[in-house]
Amino acid sequence: MSEQAATIEVSVWDRTTRWFHWINVLCVVSLSFLALALLNGKALGLSGEGKILLKTVHVYMGYVFAANLSWRVVWGFIGGKYSRWKAVLPLGVGFIGQLKDYVAGAKSGNPPQYAGHNPMGKLMVAALFLVLFGMASTGLVLAGTDLYLPPYGGHFAAWVTGGDPSLLAHLAPGSKEYVVPTLYDEMRNFRKPFVEFHEEAFWVLLGLVAVHVGAVVVTEIRERSNLISAMFTGRKVLRGKPVDADK
Repeated sequence: MSEQAATIEVSVWDRTTRWFHWINVLCVVSLSFLALALLNGKALGLSGEGKILLKTVHVYMGYVFAANLSWRVVWGFIGGKYSRWKAVLPLGVGFIGQLKDYVAGAKSGNPPQYAGHNPMGKLMVAALFLVLFGMASTGLVLAGTDLYLPPYGGHFAAWVTGGDPSLLAHLAPGSKEYVVPTLYDEMRNFRKPFVEFHEEAFWVLLGLVAVHVGAVVVTEIRERSNLISAMFTGRKVLRGKPVDADK
């Protein structure tokens, strides 16, 4: 009874932040399945046309992913208190001290209470955003090199055809017809570091997601702060006043 009386409910995640989170989850899961299918295309017996179709779906889902991520950048400046970048990223002169206090508290079984992201959570969020932005940026380039789709598709189409209108009119993704071979090879060499980064970042992202989900579950069990349900309701249940509460 006393434990229940000591708890307080705090409004944390605004609606926009919650929408961003779940749209991002949907995009990452969908894009990951598509990526795994493409990476294992030979084993799955994908035809050339099938691979182009999956890439096209991957790109259009990627547009949703990139647009959602871009809106989150804006919301980090104009959103609610706990959605702003200063509350989300490991910034500020006091962060190291907060991190040490949180780690020490976690070891003793009594970590400081945070309404928003705790210091460990901020490190994870920073890592996730870094990888997500890297994948979005390189993905937009690859949409152009592989499928001649926006925002850079027109540039790459002109590159591989030398700007020849007769070649541009018939240029098709996945086909080496209607290209200038030397220019096409140049473009593919330009593409190489982007695709390598995109693929390596994909595996890093899967690792980060696994750690993130595991950490959320462990924190939920230890702190019983409704961490998971808060991304649906926007509200957390805490034991006492949080460190990051309004003064």
